[in-house]
Amino acid sequence: MLRFGTIFFVLLVSLFTIELLNPVQVHVITPFTSLIADISATLIRLFDENVISYGKIIQSTENGFAVSIEPGCNGVEAIIVLAAAVIAFPASIKHKIYAIFFGFIFIQIFNLGRIISLFYIGQWNIDIFEWAHLYIWPVVIMLDVLIVFLIWLRFLPKAHSQEEPQHES
Repeated sequence: MLRFGTIFFVLLVSLFTIELLNPVQVHVITPFTSLIADISATLIRLFDENVISYGKIIQSTENGFAVSIEPGCNGVEAIIVLAAAVIAFPASIKHKIYAIFFGFIFIQIFNLGRIISLFYIGQWNIDIFEWAHLYIWPVVIMLDVLIVFLIWLRFLPKAHSQEEPQHES
């Protein structure tokens, strides 16, 4: 457990530091965040044509309300936490790649639902938007990460015992 905790902590610090580097922000995080805004707007337009996106902004053309997908809202931090936990856990490289790949997809699908819900909650009631955005959704997203990690653990092959079972004679 100490080994896992140490590796997990070192990976978290390293990955968050890398994420904050200007070249990573410019060439990876900002374009990714814009893509998340575009995908969110595309999904919203399936049932509401009064929405546009530009950069990291999703805006209602009907009432002008807009949300900006800021750092911490694009799902990258949640994926970093999941990746650090998966990499720190003793499992095969193949299982780790599967966990990070499918975890990324699941977390982003969940995050798209979060962004879309906040877009509509904000148009309905800004106080509830602030409360949901600052208190409810951050906890739910990290719970999502924990659930993905626990599901992955459940599907890992069982480690075989090194000792032979003893038989009574």
